[in-house]
Amino acid sequence: MNHTDGNTVTCGIIGNPVRHTLSPLIHNSFAKMFGINLVYVPFEVKEGAVKAAIKGATALNIRGMNVTVPYKSDVIPFLEEIDPLAEGIGAVNTLVRTKRGGFKGYNTDMSGLEHAMKDEGIDLTDDTVVILGAGGVARPVAYLCASIGASKIYILNRTFEKAQVVADEVLGALEDTGIDADIVPMPLEDYKEILKTEDKFFAVQCTSVGLFPDVNSAVIEDEEFYKHVHSVLDVVYKPLETKFMKLAKDAGAKTFSGLKMLLYQGIDAFELWNKDENIKISKEQADVVYKSLQMDVLGATNIILEGFMGSGKSTVSEILAEGLDLELLDTDEAIEEAEGRKISDIFETDGEDAFRDMETGLMDMIVSEHIRETVISLGGGLPVREENRELLKKAGKIVYLRTAPETVYERLKGDDTRPLLKSEDPLARIKELQDKRGKIYEDAADLIVDTDGKTPLEVANEIVKAIGFAVTIV
Repeated sequence: MNHTDGNTVTCGIIGNPVRHTLSPLIHNSFAKMFGINLVYVPFEVKEGAVKAAIKGATALNIRGMNVTVPYKSDVIPFLEEIDPLAEGIGAVNTLVRTKRGGFKGYNTDMSGLEHAMKDEGIDLTDDTVVILGAGGVARPVAYLCASIGASKIYILNRTFEKAQVVADEVLGALEDTGIDADIVPMPLEDYKEILKTEDKFFAVQCTSVGLFPDVNSAVIEDEEFYKHVHSVLDVVYKPLETKFMKLAKDAGAKTFSGLKMLLYQGIDAFELWNKDENIKISKEQADVVYKSLQMDVLGATNIILEGFMGSGKSTVSEILAEGLDLELLDTDEAIEEAEGRKISDIFETDGEDAFRDMETGLMDMIVSEHIRETVISLGGGLPVREENRELLKKAGKIVYLRTAPETVYERLKGDDTRPLLKSEDPLARIKELQDKRGKIYEDAADLIVDTDGKTPLEVANEIVKAIGFAVTIV
């Protein structure tokens, strides 16, 4: 959490609904990264209250605001100035304080998209663009693509009349710019006509098809279509890799999701709000925050491995941390370091209950301090306490590494450092403990991975795929 005091600058976002927004993660991360005394918060504005919201933001000396649905056009009459790109599109998503005290409107959705494309090495000069869908996103995407040099833009939609309306609106908005755009509306089912004349093109998916939970659908599923795309953007970012993106990737195209567009519109807004400090965000800095966004979207602010001793938690956690470039925390090792003694000594001297209290204290710290982007390997008994399980749910994605008792025994036999295995019949003790803990582990888990007969690397990649990361650890 950013430190706040009497000198803290406030920025925020208005919309309705807005509580789900990822924008605070973007802006507060950059504020912390640059040491700027700035805090960013969401403001849910009721219908009909946009004018009052802008007036209030002016009176409260708010430095800048983002604007999201449904107010991107409604806000325009209450601005002092408007950037030409935003005026042409007819939508504003970023407000910047003017010297006169009011706000100037920008559209960083589109400058952010251009920024993201440049970072991905996509140059649309004299290129062909195919836009799938004719909803609210299609119009600004078409306007931007025309303004940065695309030679031809197709707008495909199930209802041809809507595609025609968007094409006419964009052409009308471009009239005063001197840009001679070639924009062709088409019924979606006629997409094969494009394949006859266009060898390669950039495709932008602007519909809600593929959005969670409809993750197994794409607006076009014909593999032949994807052989003609060199790059694609899907404005959907949940899941991170939609079926549209997967089909394009399998055909050899470059892909990026709407999450990258979200990030870069935020970067452009943040730089506008802090232009007096000459803030410029590098690709490396952007990538750090993008990783945070990915993990947030996946519900995996941390990846937490639970399971019985010998299930491979330590080895798999090391592979995950290195492969995903995350921090690593082993709860047993953390407690040993804090106490300055081995767990076996804690059990002998203080008893098991005292050790479990230490585990609870550590988990409470992880949650209260908002530790994130960490692979956490849990001690085998930590999830047994109900209090710990509640903390684990708040801490991240919980993965149960399920392992047969015989496998555990083979891995641990001869290890005399395990206090709970000091028994005349270790295998029987393992079975007894697993009978007690197995159901607890299963109930606590978001994801269960069986480890028998698999290498640690195979287990790690199964976790990565199941969570939704579009990477393979090698």
